[in-house]
Amino acid sequence: MTSRRKLPIGIQTFAKIRDGGYYYIDKTPLIARLAEQGSFYFLSRPRRFGKSLLIDTIAAAFAGQRALFEGGAAAVALGVDAAAAQRPRLFLADHWDWGRRHPVIRLSFAEGRLSEPDALQAHIHDQRRPPGFE
Repeated sequence: MTSRRKLPIGIQTFAKIRDGGYYYIDKTPLIARLAEQGSFYFLSRPRRFGKSLLIDTIAAAFAGQRALFEGGAAAVALGVDAAAAQRPRLFLADHWDWGRRHPVIRLSFAEGRLSEPDALQAHIHDQRRPPGFE
């Protein structure tokens, strides 16, 4: 009997979905198009519509985490566990400049309401700098 992939209920990290054998709808052609057009984007969707997962996927691409986008023998060659490498290869595996890495700055406002300007400023200030920004 063939084992089924799991549904990623409540999982918002791209690496967990890819390495954990969960179903994943490949949105990477959209990411390639967004990167090529190069502008500012405002992502407005209702709650639970995958905004955090999309942002995490974009961050993984810009950080050069190629192994997450590969599948099969190519994934194993990049150090992915053989069981996790059975995942399908994603569009960006062949349509991204993996030789370039870009710093990714992420600010999260998912922790609740910040109704006072001082609280908002403190929240932004308290978020740590990403690695590489010393």
